[in-house]
Amino acid sequence: MNSIAQHIADFLKEYSPFDHLSVEELSEIASSIRVINLEKNKALFKINDALHDSFYVVASGLINLYIISDAEETILDKCHQGTIFGLRPFFAKNNYIMTARAREESVVFAIPIAVFRPFVANNPDVLSQLLESFSIDKRNTKDKKNYESNLISENAFFTGQQSGMQLFQNLTFNTSPLLTNGNNTVQEIAQLMAEMRVNNAIVSENKVPVGIVTEKDMTTKIATGRFLITDTADTIMTWPVITVSENVSLAEAQLLMLKNNVTHLCVTLDGSDKTEIKGVITEHDLILAQANNPGVLIKEIKRSQNASELKQIRLRLADIIQSSIQKNIPLTHITNIASEVNFALLKRAVEQSILELGSPPARFAWFSIGSQARKEQLLLTDQDSFLVFEDVAPEKFRDIKDYFIKLAQKTTLKLEKVGYTLCPNGHVSSNMIWCKSLSDWLKQFDTWMKTPGEKNDELSSVFFDYEIIFGDQRIEDAINTIVFENAINNILFYDFLGNDALRKNSSLSFFKKFLVEEEGPNKNKFDIKTRALMPLIDGARLFTLSYGIKGINNTYVRFKQLAITDPKNSEIYLDCADAFLTLTKFRTLEGIKNDDSGQFINLEELTKIDREKLKNALLPMKELEDLIKHKFQLTHFS
Repeated sequence: MNSIAQHIADFLKEYSPFDHLSVEELSEIASSIRVINLEKNKALFKINDALHDSFYVVASGLINLYIISDAEETILDKCHQGTIFGLRPFFAKNNYIMTARAREESVVFAIPIAVFRPFVANNPDVLSQLLESFSIDKRNTKDKKNYESNLISENAFFTGQQSGMQLFQNLTFNTSPLLTNGNNTVQEIAQLMAEMRVNNAIVSENKVPVGIVTEKDMTTKIATGRFLITDTADTIMTWPVITVSENVSLAEAQLLMLKNNVTHLCVTLDGSDKTEIKGVITEHDLILAQANNPGVLIKEIKRSQNASELKQIRLRLADIIQSSIQKNIPLTHITNIASEVNFALLKRAVEQSILELGSPPARFAWFSIGSQARKEQLLLTDQDSFLVFEDVAPEKFRDIKDYFIKLAQKTTLKLEKVGYTLCPNGHVSSNMIWCKSLSDWLKQFDTWMKTPGEKNDELSSVFFDYEIIFGDQRIEDAINTIVFENAINNILFYDFLGNDALRKNSSLSFFKKFLVEEEGPNKNKFDIKTRALMPLIDGARLFTLSYGIKGINNTYVRFKQLAITDPKNSEIYLDCADAFLTLTKFRTLEGIKNDDSGQFINLEELTKIDREKLKNALLPMKELEDLIKHKFQLTHFS
């Protein structure tokens, strides 16, 4: 390998997805790469240009990607050093739908697709990252006419939680494919394809696939004159058909297409070509599947400009959550991914508000509290937050507080538009009580913990589930310090929190019957939030604080950690962890069904098995209650 190729290989191995390749593989790729020097404002490719035989990596400089919006060029993204772009030829057939132009003098590596394709076909990690890069943006999709012309993002990778991402990509396909037999003429098939607006027809015998006719067959075999339109399907069909089962993953489907150089897969009952046809997967289906990739959602959040765009992304997150639950993906995976997207939404709302209001006059931190901070918000529930700004000179205090009140008001209003309603208890940063200086907040936590019985109405245990969303980490560190210092052997504080946890309504009667609402709009329904989830949430928080466990807010993870910290009671904690997941799933399903918070469960609509499952999930609460009474010596409600 010559010195230039060696230099290119050394450069590529520092970036994804090339870091998944061996030295030998990188050397082979580097040897075939072309180096392109672009002057400032020089376009590498433009909208509607024919596709190149390569994709590109920025070696130095800056490449901007433009789309046409309202008859003007609009910047979609900026590609810095190490960014891959121009992947369209890898996955699609039609022309470029964006322009790539050098913002400054730049050097770009052109990687031939023919050379790179074999390494993708044999490496799922490389494929996974390329797929995440090549994804559809459906923000402006309103009808089927717009469907084909949606914006394709072709550049930077999401570098967040890669593990588990593939689980959340929904692969939907045509379950009513056009079926024909080998004796039908090409003309008949073409007419049917046009009527059904599909680009393929599966040739079958007794509902079993024997071949496939695609638009490509029409153009390469009929339009060129090699065959006549009066010829039969069996003369031009592609065979054998590549078949898959209904539960094929996105990555598996893409690998099969790449390895077999096909654009369609036939879905059959058992995945073989010997059983009944159930549908057909096209290349376009794979591209569409990327639209609900959480990595893509986070990337779209980062470039969103207003609350309306954030709302559309939040609606797509709801779709991901619903389909993931239906696919029985573990709830811990779903909450992890959902919380990452939720945090990105909250952070971007703050950023958008700062862009509108101007730079902050002092360091600050925006905190989420409650279910958002615990990373348990699968449904659209309340927004709970507080804001902390650094201590400033007295003469500047009023102006600086005014700025942060305005910032909080803008942000909470944006989040309301996204769908996060304001906390009914007023626990939001736009409330002057919960927007104050660091010194005032440290005094607040100090007072809450040293004299919790005084001004009882001001203390809400939800403030001890806090997570920084945006701002200076040192502010969170300062709050952590005072909270955990005050938590050491603080009998009065634990007496208050313990009794508060025990005061929650019971979930089952003495005879193990569900205790339901006796009046009001939710009469005869079970309040799963107040009677079931909150006692577990309160108990986990109480024990976590008492054992000085830092950096863990999530209730399920808290119980798992407590089982390690307090091994003699590990069985109780583990039972509570499992119960929490079960109850959360019940609430989420109820919320999805009724498009609400899922707080009230209609027991009549549950199957007998589900009612028993719900009842069993409530049983560990008695043991947790007894453990609280024993550890904190609570014999009565204070």
